[in-house]
Amino acid sequence: MDKSEQISLVEALLFVAGDSLSIADIKRLTGFSDAEAVEAVSALISRYRDTNGGVMVVELADGYQMVTNPTYAEWIKYLKKSKTSGKLSIAALETLALVAYKQPITKVEIEEIRSVSSDWTLKVLLERNLIKIAGRKDAPGKPLIFATTKEFLKYFGLKNLSDLPTLKEFTKEE
Repeated sequence: MDKSEQISLVEALLFVAGDSLSIADIKRLTGFSDAEAVEAVSALISRYRDTNGGVMVVELADGYQMVTNPTYAEWIKYLKKSKTSGKLSIAALETLALVAYKQPITKVEIEEIRSVSSDWTLKVLLERNLIKIAGRKDAPGKPLIFATTKEFLKYFGLKNLSDLPTLKEFTKEE
């Protein structure tokens, strides 16, 4: 298989996957070497970036995914008839931020910081797969601990947690 066919195969896999594929996934599915898989993905990223079309290939959550170009988000939302129920409430965003920055964290720790019950909010975030139960804390009662998921990274367009803004970035004076 020549390079052009390798690139086309990876493009087809990313299109059909609907989710991110890691280099290891691509190698497993195609039999490509590390270098061939990386080269094919890099070529696709460049091709889509250079054409500035309606879709693009981006690195998300330890893998690569074909996504729509954010430039056309307004029309895509119209097509999908986005509903406000898809948005996260302020309480959910506050809770999600605490989990993201302080993970692993328990429900009690979240409630101590927010000074309000977080049962419902944690339930919503778990249902939306933005957080997960990451185990139990070695403390009396063995409370559940929560952490973010790959879906969280995808939802916010992050490669990994180190891409989260720091507190200093939030407090910079303009």
